Amino acid sequence: MALPVEAPLALPYTILIVVAHPDDIEFGSGGSAAAWTAQGAKVVYCIVTDGAGGSNSADMTPERLVEIRRQEQAAAAAKAGVSDVHYLGYRDGELVATVDLRRHIARLIRQIKPNRVVIMDPTAVLISAEGFDYINHPDHRAAGEAALYAVFPTSGSRLVMPELLDEGLEPHNVSELYLVMSDKPNIAVDISAVWDRKVAALLEHRSQVDESVVDEIRNWAVEAGKEAGVELAETYRVMRFGQ
Repeated sequence: MALPVEAPLALPYTILIVVAHPDDIEFGSGGSAAAWTAQGAKVVYCIVTDGAGGSNSADMTPERLVEIRRQEQAAAAAKAGVSDVHYLGYRDGELVATVDLRRHIARLIRQIKPNRVVIMDPTAVLISAEGFDYINHPDHRAAGEAALYAVFPTSGSRLVMPELLDEGLEPHNVSELYLVMSDKPNIAVDISAVWDRKVAALLEHRSQVDESVVDEIRNWAVEAGKEAGVELAETYRVMRFGQ
């Protein structure tokens, strides 16, 4: 059975994307972000870790890499039409889904008041596709778990973390949750028209990737597109909540 393709957004619409590392969005949702901003949605990025672990070069220091990766992420976001990027600064490679992290993300949700939150699927551990095997990074799962429980119950419950009320942040209920890298996708976003913008955004992460990754990520998008009957797609598991 073919995956349904996401319908056009009913504006105004705000989307918050929460990921572990700089470049995670560009790999998993970069085309979707560009498609959503092209429709007129407000898209906000949240990068949980500092990205300091993303190099094996003996000449690189963590402090220098943090600044490089922030600059790369800002440039990548701009390619997708996103100007609002939040960096939480947790230590790369050691992320744990703590209550403090959940509070940090819930605070952001209450501030931004998104209709939709996009997170990394915390249940994805061993990922296999045609010609591709991957042990999911523990930071991905930790960021996903903390964001999941920030969406529910924390951001929408008045008496959960009442200190957020003391900051003047009223509860906010998210309408939709999109999970990236899920093995149970139930919707596709057609990124055919914004493919070049996805690639351009990803290649801004010059400390991490070069043009050699383009064919591989296009293959992923082609396979996802076949499931939905479009040329190129990104897929998600979507949960929708009544208000």
